[in-house]
Parts: sequence; C-alpha cells; structure tokens
Amino acid sequence: MPELRPTGVERRTFLRYTGLVSAAAAITASVAACGGPSSTGDDASGATGTAGTIEAGMSYALSTGFDPMTTSGATPYAANMHIFEGLVDLDPVTLEARPALATEMPKKINATTYRATLRDGATFHDGSAVTAEDVVFSFERILDPDNASLMAQFVPFLDGVSAVDAKTVEFKLKYAFTLFPSRISVARIVPKKIVEADAKGFDAKPVGSGPYKFVEAIREDKIVFAKYAQYNGAHPAKAEKMIWRLISDSSARVSAMRSGRVQAIEDVPYIDVAGLAGSAKTESVQSFGLLFLMCNTADKRFADKRVRQALHYALDTEKIIKTALVGNATAATGYVPTTHPDYHRAATVYTHDVAKAKKLLAEAGVGKLEFTVLLTDTGWVKDVAPLIQESWAAAGIEAKLGIAQSAAQYAKIDGGDFEVLVAPGDPSVFGNDADLLLRWFYYGFWPENRYGWAKSAAYKQVKQLLDKAAQAADESTRKQLWGQVTDLVAEEAALYPIFHRKLPTAWNDKGLSGFSPLPTTGLSFLDVGRA
Repeated sequence: MPELRPTGVERRTFLRYTGLVSAAAAITASVAACGGPSSTGDDASGATGTAGTIEAGMSYALSTGFDPMTTSGATPYAANMHIFEGLVDLDPVTLEARPALATEMPKKINATTYRATLRDGATFHDGSAVTAEDVVFSFERILDPDNASLMAQFVPFLDGVSAVDAKTVEFKLKYAFTLFPSRISVARIVPKKIVEADAKGFDAKPVGSGPYKFVEAIREDKIVFAKYAQYNGAHPAKAEKMIWRLISDSSARVSAMRSGRVQAIEDVPYIDVAGLAGSAKTESVQSFGLLFLMCNTADKRFADKRVRQALHYALDTEKIIKTALVGNATAATGYVPTTHPDYHRAATVYTHDVAKAKKLLAEAGVGKLEFTVLLTDTGWVKDVAPLIQESWAAAGIEAKLGIAQSAAQYAKIDGGDFEVLVAPGDPSVFGNDADLLLRWFYYGFWPENRYGWAKSAAYKQVKQLLDKAAQAADESTRKQLWGQVTDLVAEEAALYPIFHRKLPTAWNDKGLSGFSPLPTTGLSFLDVGRA
C-alpha cells in the first residue's frame, strides 16, 4: 500500500488550529465595526423585512470563523454554502454532487488523473476573475499540514494539483479513488490574493464566488448577506438580501416564526412541531445527524472498553427518544442510520441491559463509577441530558451534568480536561459516503487529539481498513471493509452514536418559494426566493 499523506492534525498544527479558532471567534464578534448596515437598520432603506429580504432563525452561534479550510461550526458552514463555490458542490437537499465553478464534473484522463475546467466569467465578490491559480491555491492550502485544515483528512488521495492553463486544473492522485469527482466538493475555492494578504481578515470577512456576498456578522446576533449581482452560475440569488438571526433559545426561535419575524427556522423543538403546523409548514427529515457518546480513553477508567460499553448498555435509549424527542430518532444499530445506502448492522448493538452494564463494570474492576459528563446547550440535548443521567443512575453510575456552549466544551476537550462528552454531530454536510463519514470521527483529528485513541491497536486497524477501502476498485469490497470498521468502532465504543435523529424545520410556504428542509444541520436558500 502506498504511503499516504498524513490526514490528521499533528500536535504542532493542532495547537495552531485551536489558536485560530479562538482568534476567529473574537474577530467575528467585531466584524460589525468594519462597516455594513447597522444593527438598527437591517435593510439598506432602513426598513425591516422588505419583499426582497429573507430572514431566518438559526439555532447555533458563531463558534468559528468563515474560512472554509477550517470552518466546522454549523452556522458558518451553512453560510459558506451561499458565499463560496467549489469546483463541485453538493446539492444541499439531495447531497448529490453537481458542477459549480466547473463547467461539468471532472473528466477522468486515466485512473489517477482528472481535469476540470472553470466556467467562463466567474468572479469573486471583489470583482476579480476566478482563475486556475486560485483553484490550485485553494487545494494546496488544504494539503499543507501547517495550515491544520479540517478538510485534509477527506482528500488523502491527492498527490498534486496544477494549472494547465488559466481555466483548466489537473489533479494527480496517489492511487485510484473512485469517489474523487464528488469528494472534491469539500474544497471551496478562495481568492489567493485576498487570503495571502490577510488570512485572519478573510476568516472574519469571507470573499467567495457564490450567489450571496458577505456583509457583516455579529456573534449571538446575526449574519447579513447581499445578492451578488455579477454571479453567473446555475444558482443565482433570488432575494436581494438575507438576514440570519442567531437565536439559540428554542422558544425564542419558535416565537420569531409564529410572529412572522422570520420566514424559516431550523431545529424546531420536537414538542412545538405540531403546534407550529397551524401557522407554518413543518417537516422532520431523517438525517445522519447523531447524538454521540465520547470517552476520554487517556483516563484510566475509560481506557477499558468494557467501561465504555457499560455506559451504552445502561442507556434506556428508546425511553430517551420517546420522551425527549417525541419519537423523532432511531437508536443506533450501526454507525450510519438504516436509511443510508452504506448501512451495516454492527456486530455489537447496544440495547438497554442494566444487568449487562453492571457485569461489565464488575469485570473491569470498577466499583463506584463517578464522573462529569459534558453536554452542549443545544435545546434538544438539554432535554435529553436528565434522562441520560437517570439511565446511568439506575445502573449505579453517578454522572454529574456539565452543560455549556459548544465552544466552551470543546475548549476543555481540546485541552484534555474531560471525562465523558455527549454531543450532536453531523459530518454529512461535507459528504454522505461512508468513507467520509467514518474518517470524520475515526481518522486523524478526533481520535488523535480529542479522545486519546491514537496509540491503540484498534485505531491503527481502523486506519488500515479505511485506507484499504479507499483504494478498492469495486463497491462491494469497499462496503465490506466499511462494515469491518463499523464492527470495530461499535465494539470499542471510544466514540459511538446513541441515536440518529430527524431534523425538524419550519417555514412559511406562502412567504418563500422553492424552499426545502435539509437532511443536514442548517438551512439553505439556494434557489429560494420571497413568494
């Protein structure tokens, strides 16, 4: 097997990455001071809610900046779908790959060579032309380990990217990778000149080639976009302006929807779905989106997989789903939900079995297990928290709840200061194939820097299986290998899903045209206008 480019974030680059995230949060908080509409005059005219403006209620705060190389926050990532383009993008509703800046899907020259041609007249929001040089730069900064790009783990097959001419880019692969045409959607194309001049400034005030351009962002308040009139791609803006209200409080989000202040909201509280149906259209879409349980395997207690397994067996997952989510989730029987085309039922399926949980703890030599479980303050996660605590208590496990904003929790985790985490996750925004979904949590950054799995034999085996699957020529072999990975991570339970949930969205179908709810976190207003 050929040697692969490291896809994890090494320690030296990890420290740089966490510093960038902290800086990005501070930068985005002060972007409003740099110009753009004031917070009291949301339209250029000074009026609010004109026919040309789409307003939306988002549930997640700005936890990172907007640089698409490092953005992992749900809200900035959703914003970037409107601001940036890749050569290839994923349809936000179907998750199917489609040409964006490229005139067509990349052409296969041979097993390890592809070419893509840029569409004529494509420009960035500063008016400069999008060139092959910008494309090469965008990929090279992802591949550079010093940049600690979160996207690097998804493109380990790339050997090099070069400009054939001003409009044509050639990709050289280390090995044949059949998912290449769709996988490069993880790379958004950025303007080389602007990024090289001021990378931190670009992270706070992004410049892309998409249908909407960035105007301003105020943390815990709003993000404002304006139509980019010079956009000449297939999905032009259908509204003159967008204002995304950052409303983390679920009841406030519902009130904004009911009052007509916004035309759509994500993450509708499950108990409010039926009540909103009279004033808005609501729909819950099955997603990969999961609630996962992650243990710090560097902690001696959780280094034993039997202890980690006991935490899963002790959970009354069906009760949690029925009570807190009103039935809008499915207990995990594999890494991906049963509706996913690459679903594999894991050899280890965690059912509610208190006796087995106690037996595993006893076998591991654990008497009284006490710890603090960190949880994010997302509305539905807070609803789930006491039920998780109750389940563990029934098995003699004492867990103290530590609930805080996502950024604060991950700051603790990235500093090694945690025991157990329960949190939502959804890497399907980057792509929906099993290779990508598995790599997010089990290859590179997460296992090496977050849950301390890097030195384990199981992790080495997972990496080998994923690399072997990536180079497999036929689909059946890939699926078989992905199934082996699923069996392994289920048994190890260092990080593993508790359930996959449905995503409830509400929108004014009389006020918006062309809107559809997404199977991923966030909202999309591509091809959506005011009715």
